[in-house]
Amino acid sequence: MTRYEEVQSALKATPRTWLVTGVAGFIGANLLEKLLSLDQAVVGLDNFETGFQHNLDDVRSCVSAEQWARFRFIEGDIRDLDDCRRAVAGVNYVSHQAALGSVPRSLEDPINTNRANIDGFLNMLVAAKDEGVKSFTYAASSSTYGDSEELPKVEERIGKPLSPYAVTKYVNELYADVFARCYGFNSIGLRYFNVFGPRQNPDGAYAAVIPKWIGAILRGEPVYINGDGETSRDFTYIDNAVQANLLAAVADEDAVNRVYNVACGERTTLNELFDGLANAVEKVKGAAVQRPNYRSFRVGDVRHSLADIQGITSMLGYAPSILITQGLRQSVGWFCP
Repeated sequence: MTRYEEVQSALKATPRTWLVTGVAGFIGANLLEKLLSLDQAVVGLDNFETGFQHNLDDVRSCVSAEQWARFRFIEGDIRDLDDCRRAVAGVNYVSHQAALGSVPRSLEDPINTNRANIDGFLNMLVAAKDEGVKSFTYAASSSTYGDSEELPKVEERIGKPLSPYAVTKYVNELYADVFARCYGFNSIGLRYFNVFGPRQNPDGAYAAVIPKWIGAILRGEPVYINGDGETSRDFTYIDNAVQANLLAAVADEDAVNRVYNVACGERTTLNELFDGLANAVEKVKGAAVQRPNYRSFRVGDVRHSLADIQGITSMLGYAPSILITQGLRQSVGWFCP
């Protein structure tokens, strides 16, 4: 039995109460589904700025009525300390996913990115500390590695941030460390590497590359690649991110107050990514996909990203269950069932 299987079995046998911030978002909604399927009680907090009611509706359709009854939703904002205090009341585990993501968004609106990602994060830390929650897990980001060209990316070595978004996620890590030192409040940060999968928004100016490309392909619209297509990323299917959150929540004392890479440890170029998506769509739709269009590199993007996952593997027992090819097939299958 894997560590993840042990954790799921233990949680099902002894349910706990969880808070998931950003619960109507992509990662939050998938985490909600997993927790409810394990018969956990879940409080969800969201202001619907980037989350959607249809994500919650979709989760409801995937769990039993009894499991759904264990979910309590609070429409609120992490930038409001009172909302945060209301959300953490009586909670055992906090999974803080709420944030304003996207490098381009942060370049266009650094002030709101700062308010959500730093002010909101600090509010959640204070509320959770004062409530005395058992564990606090938060969404960190691979953007923290900044201009470091080292591959693979190792948690202890980072570069200078390349965007306001990256600054905010690094400040989260600094605050978490200070709260451990000053208040004895433990936490774990999860540096996500390009998470993708079902319930990810394919529309809008700040859509992530995989759902955006799937949406464009299905609509017969052009797909644009920034640069020459040889930019590479460590794409991570959503199930792996959910696994990391559950493992972090119940981590042993010697594994807390650290940040961990959440990824597969594999590098895929944008050209390879497009080919994989095109093949998956062609199998589902039975029609050829037009080739992509190339344009200038995007400001704030790093050229290559690849995670070292030895830390999370050895300390938390993490093992990615779905790699890029299977993840792309499942994502396409969800977007065009």
